Amino acid sequence: MFRKGNCWDNTPTESSLAILKEVDYSVCQTFEELHLIIEEYIEEYNTNRYQWSLNRMTPAQYGSHWLAV
Repeated sequence: MFRKGNCWDNTPTESSLAILKEVDYSVCQTFEELHLIIEEYIEEYNTNRYQWSLNRMTPAQYGSHWLAV
């Protein structure tokens, strides 16, 4: 999988890191606080943020839509 020059190897990691750049880490004093903030952001991202690339659905709605089909 991890071949030299294969851009598809890094796609999931690059996408996740791009999303997490929106999180404000400056308020964290411990790793537990950081973990909690990241979990809250992922929950918010998956349930409340509509994505144009997912037909204007949240990731959770889009996943449920495809499971129902």
